[in-house]
Amino acid sequence: MVRVLFVCMGNICRSPTAQGVFEHLVEGQGLTSLIQIDSAGTHAYHVGEPPDVRATQAARKRGIDLARQRARRVNEYDFLDFDYVLAMDRNNYDDLMSLCPPAHRSKLHLFLEFATGLVEDEVPDPYYGGITGFERVLDLIEQAAQSLLAEIRQQHRL
Repeated sequence: MVRVLFVCMGNICRSPTAQGVFEHLVEGQGLTSLIQIDSAGTHAYHVGEPPDVRATQAARKRGIDLARQRARRVNEYDFLDFDYVLAMDRNNYDDLMSLCPPAHRSKLHLFLEFATGLVEDEVPDPYYGGITGFERVLDLIEQAAQSLLAEIRQQHRL
């Protein structure tokens, strides 16, 4: 079992979107029994809440369901339990780095490191903008998710 954790600040926009997109992709390739996917936030602002309505609506337009997800905060066990801990931006990466035991730091990455052909290296936070920001986040996440899955399939021979 390969375990993947997506992380943003509040776990209501970017990381649940990444979780939903990656779950959809993994399911479409028949790999749900081999890859476990979750998301979390570096802050506890929204623990227990569903994803932002705008994220849910934008994802639904692309056939991705985020409705079952609830925000949670990253914890120390996540660094032990997950093979990939993927931050949406540098601020969250730095927060994760300060929490992560040194032996597990190789698991930490910026999510867009896995994308090919992108100028961006961070998924922008769409929270304070309009729906177009959520659409852009989906575009970036979909591209990176494809490359991440290819990487996982190659590295873990799936």
